Amino acid sequence: MKLTIERAALLKSLAHVQSVVERRNTIPILSNVLIEAGEAAVGLSATDMDLTIVESVAAEVLEPGATTVPAHTLYDIVRKLPEGAPIELTTGGEDARLTMRAGRSVFALSTLPKEDFPVQGTADLPHRFTLEPKELRNLIDRTRFAISTEETRYYLNGIYLHTVEADSLAMLRAVATDGHRLARFEMPLPEGAAGMPGVIVPRKAVGEVRKLIDEAEDPVEVALSETQIRFAFDSIVLTSKLIDGTFPDYERVIPAGNDKNVRVDCRAFAEAVDRVSTISTEKSRAVKLAVNDGVMTLSANSPEHGMANEEIEVAYDGPPIEIGFNSRYLLDIADQIKDGEAEISMADASSPTIMRDVADASALYVLMPMRV
Repeated sequence: MKLTIERAALLKSLAHVQSVVERRNTIPILSNVLIEAGEAAVGLSATDMDLTIVESVAAEVLEPGATTVPAHTLYDIVRKLPEGAPIELTTGGEDARLTMRAGRSVFALSTLPKEDFPVQGTADLPHRFTLEPKELRNLIDRTRFAISTEETRYYLNGIYLHTVEADSLAMLRAVATDGHRLARFEMPLPEGAAGMPGVIVPRKAVGEVRKLIDEAEDPVEVALSETQIRFAFDSIVLTSKLIDGTFPDYERVIPAGNDKNVRVDCRAFAEAVDRVSTISTEKSRAVKLAVNDGVMTLSANSPEHGMANEEIEVAYDGPPIEIGFNSRYLLDIADQIKDGEAEISMADASSPTIMRDVADASALYVLMPMRV
């Protein structure tokens, strides 16, 4: 194999694929990136056996070939090379190493045979639809903060993607929950998604896709089966196994009878929560909301730090109510609403509370209260 490639192009693609590779691997080949030089392009592949990223990048290929080298080492070297430097990669001869030349720098990297690299089965993915990068970004951002990190309840370690009918309209809905809060986002069902099974996209795949689509220009083609999902756009293909489990019946958690509706400027609310929660203990992060007669009083107490309270104006004409929440969870939800007006719908101090963006009905958030 012999090729020349621009540093910037190689660095960008390596940044995408190497993030899949775990830092500690008991299987050596999984620490490596597969480099496959074809006619006028180089394919870079990395996998952790559950998630695979393949990216094609333009290069001047003199001799086609393939090898595998340590992903993080290669990335760190390319990152430290001077900008604009053309990089020459060669393999062959008696030495089973990859020789890398850039200006006066020469590196010889250990390799493993390309035959050892896991071949990802090309499963049949019968359900296909297309999303604009902005739509997919929105879908992920509105829900992923609520994904559970508790490994024992593995079926909550991802975003549940499924189709529903709401108000006689077919919708694509994404839901995530960790048992303390729930995020639900929906959008009109894309063409081709009708009949797709409900699938749970793992947290790591969600994170990698979200990073990649920041730079995406082309629409994202999503293809899935009951066990696998693939995102393809620009020159990148990301394939992931799906979580093999049953997502709980989240509809039961969403309360229907919350009649105490408070409207508040979301930015003012978030800033007040942030200030007051400085006092709350690190473990509970508890903040109490007391609403009465158009005023919300936010307060926090802790034996170590003292107490804090702040008042903000709200639109509310119901009976007085007091309720406590984890301030971090409140801020996560407020961050999704940002500059708009938020509606907080409560029943009592011990029942789930709903938060919505008044100007955008596509997202709904449920938050469990806590004793304060």
